[in-house]
Amino acid sequence: MIRLIVSNQRSQCCISKSFSNFPPSRLHTRALPPRKLKNNWNTNHTFVQSNPLLSVLETCNSMSQLKQIQAQMIATGLILDGFSCSRLIAFCAISDAGDLAYADKILRFMDSPNVVSWNLAIRGYSESENPIKAILLYKEMLEKGGCRPDNYTYPMLFKACARLLLNYMGHEILGHVLKMGLDVDVFVFNGMIHMLVSCGELEVARKLFDEMRFRDLVTWNSLINGYAHGGQPWEALKLYEEMKMEGIGPDEVTMIGLVASSAQLEDLDRGREFHFYIEDNEINLTVPLCNALMDMYVKCGDIKAAKVLFDGMTKKSTVSWTTMVVGYAKFGLLDVARKLFDDMPEKDVVPWNAMIGAYVQAKCSKEALALFHEMQDMNIMPSEVTMVSCLSACSQLGALDVGTWIHRYVERKRLCLNVALGTALVDMYAKCGNIKKALQVFEEMPRKNSLTWTAIIGGLALHGSASDALLYFSKMIDTGLIPDGVTFLGVLSACCHGGLVDEGRMYFAQMSSEYNLTPQLKHYSCMVDLLGRAGLLEEADALVNSMPMEADAVVWGALFFACGMHGNVLMGEKAAWRLLELDPDDSGIYVLLANMYGEAKMWEEAKRIRKMMMQRGVEKTPGCSSIEVNGVVYEFIIRDKSHPQTEQIYECLIQLTKQLELVGSVLSVGRNYSFSYAISSV
Repeated sequence: MIRLIVSNQRSQCCISKSFSNFPPSRLHTRALPPRKLKNNWNTNHTFVQSNPLLSVLETCNSMSQLKQIQAQMIATGLILDGFSCSRLIAFCAISDAGDLAYADKILRFMDSPNVVSWNLAIRGYSESENPIKAILLYKEMLEKGGCRPDNYTYPMLFKACARLLLNYMGHEILGHVLKMGLDVDVFVFNGMIHMLVSCGELEVARKLFDEMRFRDLVTWNSLINGYAHGGQPWEALKLYEEMKMEGIGPDEVTMIGLVASSAQLEDLDRGREFHFYIEDNEINLTVPLCNALMDMYVKCGDIKAAKVLFDGMTKKSTVSWTTMVVGYAKFGLLDVARKLFDDMPEKDVVPWNAMIGAYVQAKCSKEALALFHEMQDMNIMPSEVTMVSCLSACSQLGALDVGTWIHRYVERKRLCLNVALGTALVDMYAKCGNIKKALQVFEEMPRKNSLTWTAIIGGLALHGSASDALLYFSKMIDTGLIPDGVTFLGVLSACCHGGLVDEGRMYFAQMSSEYNLTPQLKHYSCMVDLLGRAGLLEEADALVNSMPMEADAVVWGALFFACGMHGNVLMGEKAAWRLLELDPDDSGIYVLLANMYGEAKMWEEAKRIRKMMMQRGVEKTPGCSSIEVNGVVYEFIIRDKSHPQTEQIYECLIQLTKQLELVGSVLSVGRNYSFSYAISSV
């Protein structure tokens, strides 16, 4: 029944049939006072103060005490009074020491629950971890009849719809509000606006806002924050100017939306102006507002200002700590971020995700996976975001066993295989060498976006399946998705791996002619590599010279490698010297240039390059390899003896070398290794 109500809009229409017995009324056009904190469930009602049992109930602080008072109410008959019974529900549904399930039992015990009792239970569930129960209680309230929902009922229902993102249900309830004639109540209207903006229906919310005859600060705040969190910061700032023209002053909630808008725009000056306004006008610097200011400073590049705010907070939330962890990581201060993370008094899944993601962004994949294992030891349930970050770490390390384990973990825990998680799995399997599994996951995904298609195209290109990569690109276009620069990078890479020069030229031209995309340095480096490998060195050189931006080391490196491959020393020298201008400390350039001279039997020039390398104090960077064994990634550098099984490893290497010598492959392998190592250094 729950699924029917949530997912099928038509089935929701059955709710409205119960409204036919209620004539429209015009209730309360005033705004209600702001809702108090959850644990403030008490009342100053005179009947409560004058009744001994009810006055004791107001001091209750545990369910055991409540049940004792309830027993006395049953013995005295007070339990039959609707208002008195509603006070029991108030404690169970709203107080911190309450029990929603028990509130439900009391509600069902009552012969004819009044609207106050229903509202209290609905409010409790709307603020709980199970807000759908608030909507089901409302449906039950209508079916039972006997009392009519009022202007307190609907804001809580809209809140439940907002939390569940049930826009269809919200619209159905909005129809009930109109039938009841409660649309003139500003409290109800504010609930509507909040529900609409939470569900992303900003245009509908704005239309209702413009038609509203009376708007209070809550109304303005709902829409301003809706625009801010809906990715429309300019609209939020514009609405704030309209609000000022109507003579309404902002409060801390308004400022959260405005500061968040400044953060999205990365407008540090505007953000500081709002900060000064908060201080000058003594606006309450609540924890959420302070968090918003810290986030703004982090996103705008002023980590020091964020730290001053953080250090000055007397009370910090998990968001406060996480914001600073993300901030330090963004500025490359991973050690500081980790220390702050370790110092957090309480950690839910969000800061764990932030720290794991920070390690992945910094290419510290082993640390990311180690932290994930620590997270499991702490019994913190990972989310889809956690899994995406860990899969990215596996992609960086080539850790197929760990990635496969994560995939099985996702299936075992029945985590939602959304587009982001599915795409991460496709990318991981492709980069870790299992393209067959990548294709299987891709085909099983119910929804795919352009990033998913890009991942499989790039994966096929990486595995040398050029024709398949181009086939999937055509399929992507047929679905109506628009490729971006990263997609074309995969397509050009496929052409490069397959030696498809004509196709590469065509797709490179299509970027600007059909998709209005400006080729970036990486696209040019792919084209130079494609042309160079095909021996079209003059065309590759001409492309480099025609670039609208300065060629970087990757572009010149592609040309340099092609020259070495085809023995064009003159052009290779030109590319090499440009590389040395960009990075004179890169040993790989010297090695490759000396080898190129050696291949051309230009011994003096090769000797000169090696001498230059020594004079400049440039040392060969030791190569680093990694291997995954039983889910653990091991790294080795040249002449590494740190592993406990070093003797066995070197004995195996000696045996492999002897076998290579038998087939006369050592010389060619060494030469090819020199070239591949040098270009990887570039």
